[in-house]
Amino acid sequence: MPRPLLAVALLLVSAPALAITGNAPAALTNGRHAVLIVGSHGTSCTGAAIARDLVLTAGHCVEPDTHYKVVEFDAAHQPQLLDVREATRHPQFDLRTLLAHRAIADVALMKMAAPLPADIVAATIGKAPTPKIGDTLTVFGYGVAVRGDGKTGGTLRAARLSVTGHPGNLQIRLVDPKTNGTSPGMGACTGDSGAPVFAGTVLIGLVSWSTGPNMAAGCGGITGVTPLALYRGWIVDEARRLGSPLMP
Repeated sequence: MPRPLLAVALLLVSAPALAITGNAPAALTNGRHAVLIVGSHGTSCTGAAIARDLVLTAGHCVEPDTHYKVVEFDAAHQPQLLDVREATRHPQFDLRTLLAHRAIADVALMKMAAPLPADIVAATIGKAPTPKIGDTLTVFGYGVAVRGDGKTGGTLRAARLSVTGHPGNLQIRLVDPKTNGTSPGMGACTGDSGAPVFAGTVLIGLVSWSTGPNMAAGCGGITGVTPLALYRGWIVDEARRLGSPLMP
């Protein structure tokens, strides 16, 4: 069954080897937009920089009474923790709706206390409609490569996945084109909540949930994505409120 991909951040910064289930390759292009987010209650997610001091992530990655940091890795892969000043999620987000596997406004913004490092580049949010079945999108995430093994998380990986089913306007569903979701393949896994999804060089969605093959529990089947076109107005307005205006 679909499940959110919020992770408990165990051993996440201990020189891991993989991320995104299915042994996906290391991220090359567009990967400079993605960031690793950790929370004071021991959780981790992925996000995307959309301004010099603004990160976009999944709504279920933002919890009440929790402090957040963005993890920056230096040349020796040692973690540096960057302060998040404020985190806010879409007012229509409802965790019970998400856990019932229904589409919801699963988006949130994090305002940094200081500008992000220069090697993290702000992504452009697209205005295009929901992609068509068969289109190929790219997911970038810091989640685990092996479900339940925190040691395999914390390194940015990429997976090129195909749009499947009838996503409509409320949700995008992705599968590994080699397995079509019927046997274990590449896809988002624990810790990839909020992972940016690109059509070419344009950010069009965030990872929200996953299943195992044939809709079983786990990873490597379907990756569920919240399309940003539905919530772009809120993102632009909230960015302006936070003092980090985006292009309308």
